[in-house]
Amino acid sequence: MKPIGLFYSFNTRHTSDAADRIARELGEKNVDRVNIETIEDKVFLSYSYMILGVSTWFDGELPNYWDEFLPAMEHMDFTGKAIALFGPSDQVGYPQNFADGIGILADFLRNRGATIAGHYPAKSYHFIRSRAIEGEHFKGLVLDYANQPEMTEKRIKEWCTRLKKEFKFR
Repeated sequence: MKPIGLFYSFNTRHTSDAADRIARELGEKNVDRVNIETIEDKVFLSYSYMILGVSTWFDGELPNYWDEFLPAMEHMDFTGKAIALFGPSDQVGYPQNFADGIGILADFLRNRGATIAGHYPAKSYHFIRSRAIEGEHFKGLVLDYANQPEMTEKRIKEWCTRLKKEFKFR
């Protein structure tokens, strides 16, 4: 088993693209990619360091694949686990619930003992409201492929550099 579990839907365009870039940045040999749509509880809990890819659907909802896995996660203990979140969102099309999926999942995991890692500055984004915001940072990496695609690579590199430190990863 590799030190980092990277969980996301393999059937999503932007989340999968970001996951590919994150895995390359952290080093493919250090990351296990796991399809959240076919996950087993035992596999999910087997990692101390986890990166979860979650987009925001509709008006601030989790995608079906995360929403359907939440009941299984309700009784899991995430104490001692460092979990980072990332996901695409659209700050122009959905400024009132920008990146809410990250916020929903981060709060859910934190309430079950997880340490949320990988906070990312919110200063270069423009939105009205977000459940993913905490102070001046997001609870994870937010990528806006629709309005700021030129920022994606830079944001992923910066975020992965932070994660390496937070995960005490070399």
